[in-house]
Amino acid sequence: MAKGIKDKVAILGMGCSRFGERWDASPEDLMVEAYQEAMEDAGISPSELEVGYFSTHMSDVGTGRGGLPMAIALRLPNIGVTRVENFCAGGTEAFRAAAYAVAAGVCDIAIAVGVEKLKDTGYGGLPVAQVGAYIPQWYPAVVAPANFAQLASAYSAKHRVDKDTLKRAIAHVSIKSHDNGSKNPKAHLRNKITEEQVLNAPMVAEPLGLFDCCGVSDGAAVVILARPEIAKAHGKSPIIAFKALQVATSNGWEMQSNDWDGSYVHTARIAAQRAYEEAGVQNPRDEISMLEVHDCFSITELVTMEDLQLSKDSEGYKDVLDGRFDAEGENPCQIDGGLKCFGHPVGASGIRMLYEMYLQLNGRAGDRQLTDPRLGLTHNLGGQPSQNVCSISIVGHLDG
Repeated sequence: MAKGIKDKVAILGMGCSRFGERWDASPEDLMVEAYQEAMEDAGISPSELEVGYFSTHMSDVGTGRGGLPMAIALRLPNIGVTRVENFCAGGTEAFRAAAYAVAAGVCDIAIAVGVEKLKDTGYGGLPVAQVGAYIPQWYPAVVAPANFAQLASAYSAKHRVDKDTLKRAIAHVSIKSHDNGSKNPKAHLRNKITEEQVLNAPMVAEPLGLFDCCGVSDGAAVVILARPEIAKAHGKSPIIAFKALQVATSNGWEMQSNDWDGSYVHTARIAAQRAYEEAGVQNPRDEISMLEVHDCFSITELVTMEDLQLSKDSEGYKDVLDGRFDAEGENPCQIDGGLKCFGHPVGASGIRMLYEMYLQLNGRAGDRQLTDPRLGLTHNLGGQPSQNVCSISIVGHLDG
């Protein structure tokens, strides 16, 4: 019987570009920036790479679709490179594919790269998606802030949380992330904000104001994976290994049934439970040291705490206001600033989340460093609350 990949795959090296309005850099430049850091960290030569996976969603990246943009930009040694995407969860899909290749014994060392160049569109939003097999199901499309604002309305109605209290809670999510992001030189937004600023900001989609929405950025991230014994042979200590990798994808139930009330993300709950079972996590609230979640909007992070079993249903907003997910709290969340401060270059975000977990577990997070973290969780969500894909990874020390 299959038992997953727990402790079968280790992180050999990682790199991350500076995120932001990178007018100075092409997608290829961003990939090279992250790749050089990852290769130096891994301590290997390009000839040791055997297979690659490439995540980008919104653009063709110079030389077009497929794996060629990554292979050419990085001058890879004619290895197989496959492009993967899964809405906003494409970054996690890339390192999941690489991890599975290593775990299956297909290769010794694999690389996953995520990149997105969004600022060159010339306006503030995401590029317009091309009509395909999926888009007509909900066309004309509703903008993302409106979709996630409905999550807030449903949560408020179901749990009888008054409007002002919920606004204070989601404001705290943003304030906390900006505090963390102010310490991160690779974050796009490094300014601290106040509750007054958040609550008085221009409204985007009630109750989400300007500071409740993540930005649009350019960026890239890279991870190099190998079997634990190879990581050990390369002098890695501690060895950071995957404890779980799980994905759940909507099948239409949320949109086609009256049973889903819109107050939570169904796939996140399924993927989280599968991941905990694979990792052997009995009590997430006590065992998960830190999290990077898909905080495309502040309400998403709040609801995700309940989806991940870190808060009881209806009590997520209380835990947020009590500071449980602050840097000094029991389950620090978005310790690097999250999507809120990095922005969301779609193909790169999942790997960028993993990058912070890797730094923290190695004790290399600088001013952001937590005390003795043991297990880190990433939650990468693609789509909208009613139709989406959710990817969960859990990483920790090999002997942890």
